Amino acid sequence: MSAKDKYHEHVKEALIKDGWEITDDPYIMKFGEEDEEEKLKVDFGAVKIIAAKKENQKIAVEVKSFLNESVMYDYHSALGQMMNYQIGIDETEKDRLLFLAMPDEAYKKLKTKFIFRKSVEKNN
Repeated sequence: MSAKDKYHEHVKEALIKDGWEITDDPYIMKFGEEDEEEKLKVDFGAVKIIAAKKENQKIAVEVKSFLNESVMYDYHSALGQMMNYQIGIDETEKDRLLFLAMPDEAYKKLKTKFIFRKSVEKNN
C-alpha cells in the first residue's frame, strides 16, 4: 500500500470537524466484469481517497500535496487520477461526489492559469 499524502490527516480532521463521518480510509472501488477486472489494473486500494458522509450526502476526497516544483505537473497527474476515479464512482456509487483536496498555495497558483480554470469548468 502506498504512503498517504502529506496533508491526508489534516484533510481528514477538517472533514470530521465539519461534521462528516469518515466511512472508508481508503475508499476502494471495485468494478468491471470479472474477467476484465484483472486487466483494468486501476489500483484504487492504494490511493489516498477518503470517503465520508454527512446527512444524506456522500463524498470521496482525493488528497494531493503538490510537492513538485511545477504545480501544473502535479495538477495534470491529479486530474488524470480524478478522471479515473470518476469513472469508478459512476460505475459504483453515482450519488457520491468526488473532490480534490490541495494546499491553498497550490490552488492560488493554479487559479491564475487559464488552462486550470477551463479544465475545472469542463471536468467539474
